[in-house]
Amino acid sequence: MNTLFHLMLTYWWATLILFFILLINVFGVVHIGEQQVGLVIKRFAMRSLPPGEIIALNGEAGFQADTLPPGLHFGYWKWQYSVQRMPMVVVPQGELALVVARTGSAIPPQRILGRVVKCDHFQDARAFLQNGGEKGRQLGVLTAGSYRINPSLFQILTTRNCHEHGIGPNQLRILNIEPDKVGIVTTLDGACIEQGEIAGPIVAGHNNFQDAQAFLSAGGRRGLQEQILLSGQWNLNPWFAHVEQVEMVEIPIGHVGVVISYVGNLHEDVSGPDFKHGDLVEVGHKGVWVRPLLPGKHPLNLRVMRVELVPTTNIVLNWATRTEAHQFDQKLSSITVRSRDGFAFNLDVAQIIHIGANNAPKVISRAGSVQNLIDHALQPIVGNYFRNSAQAYTVLDFLGARTERQSEAAQHIAAALREYDVEAIDTLIGDITPPESLMKTQTDRKIAEEHRKTYEMQEAAEKQRQQLVRQTSLADIQNQVVSAEEGVRISELHASAAVKKSEGDAASTRLRAAGDADAIRSTGQAKAEAHYAGIQAVGQDTYALMQLFQIIAEKNLRVVPDVLVNGGGANGGLVEALMALVTKNTRQASLPS
Repeated sequence: MNTLFHLMLTYWWATLILFFILLINVFGVVHIGEQQVGLVIKRFAMRSLPPGEIIALNGEAGFQADTLPPGLHFGYWKWQYSVQRMPMVVVPQGELALVVARTGSAIPPQRILGRVVKCDHFQDARAFLQNGGEKGRQLGVLTAGSYRINPSLFQILTTRNCHEHGIGPNQLRILNIEPDKVGIVTTLDGACIEQGEIAGPIVAGHNNFQDAQAFLSAGGRRGLQEQILLSGQWNLNPWFAHVEQVEMVEIPIGHVGVVISYVGNLHEDVSGPDFKHGDLVEVGHKGVWVRPLLPGKHPLNLRVMRVELVPTTNIVLNWATRTEAHQFDQKLSSITVRSRDGFAFNLDVAQIIHIGANNAPKVISRAGSVQNLIDHALQPIVGNYFRNSAQAYTVLDFLGARTERQSEAAQHIAAALREYDVEAIDTLIGDITPPESLMKTQTDRKIAEEHRKTYEMQEAAEKQRQQLVRQTSLADIQNQVVSAEEGVRISELHASAAVKKSEGDAASTRLRAAGDADAIRSTGQAKAEAHYAGIQAVGQDTYALMQLFQIIAEKNLRVVPDVLVNGGGANGGLVEALMALVTKNTRQASLPS
């Protein structure tokens, strides 16, 4: 039973297959898959293709312009047609494909790529040929997607087969312009650039060179382009345009950028009648732009324009052996001048200048660059001024009046630089190197002068020392004088006290003497009265003798006298004896002990 079932199933399959074979042969049925395209080749026909043509548009024998889409198609008998199932063209994301047409109209001599015609992205071969599609490499490209393209008419170049045609895979990837960069475009097709121009002018409507046909239709020129591409992704035909990525123009802080454009609209001077040393133009015109670029990044095409950086901060320029970091003064050196007395000497000068942002375009229009301004204007102004002014002074006068020379130079140079729209901040004279012989003479003279001053100072010091010794001695003597004066004053006080005491003693003595005198007077009077009474009683001689014996007894005197005196008369001899005794006592008292 099973065997019979298998036999019957096999029979039905064979019948079905035979039916399809008969159907295909009788009805010409062709099946095209979903990811396929049917390429139809007609084996024979009543008419042949015109000479040079390879695609049949009117039923001629050969490759047919129309392809078969997916599905069943009838009438394509094998004895008349050959249908080849070709894979669809698939362009991955991030890539593009190039197209080469095997037939079509001839490309005009002034162009190298076939123009774009309406043909549903090369999927309609009939429309391509009927609308005047041109033979060869095409301007149009295929972007990411799937396409049913007649391979008998179009050759498609992708990253998988491009190496066979001398194209690198990177050229068939979407162009990515990095941030902070710009794309400099050079087109490879179009009319020639006009004489006197270096780049093609900006034309509108081509979507940043992605629509090559629109670029050519608008009059786009072949070669370097004024227009640039900004950061982003772009579908560009590498046969049509070449792009070079460069950095944006960066204007640092403390600078402005003066644009000198070699392309643009016609030159129209807007500098005004007061500026007679150059021309300034509006932005977008050919020439020096009147408005400078401020600090920041700017997307500019440096193939068709130049940006001159101009410092807006103070610029220090040294006419000396040292050089500032900006290197503007690297060609400057010390200024050699000659004085009135014939000596040549060198002097270092520092000049500080400032260029305003609004004056920067005028400076560049006149000088071309800041370096040219320094080399061709500032250097001769400063150098010649000091050479001329030095001839009016001797070397020593120049050295001695340095401040005045510096002030005069600052005024002269400031006035001269105003003509160049440059502000002179200050002029400073640095080291001055006079002749060595003159300096040796001055040095010797100075040393001698210093020696003289030293000797004078030593002399003055010696005098001061002597004065100090003198003053010290005087101070010591003064101490003694003061002590003496104080002693004198004390002595005077003692003397005064002694005088006062003497006066007191004298007064006391006088009082005492007066009292004694009175007592003596009273005593003497009493004695006189007693003597008188004695004399009256016994007589004068006898009384005197009595007094004598009394004295001898009281004084314990010797009776025998040392001196014998003889005299006449009774009283005379006695008196003489007494006088001799007194004289003896006086002599003994005066002799030294």
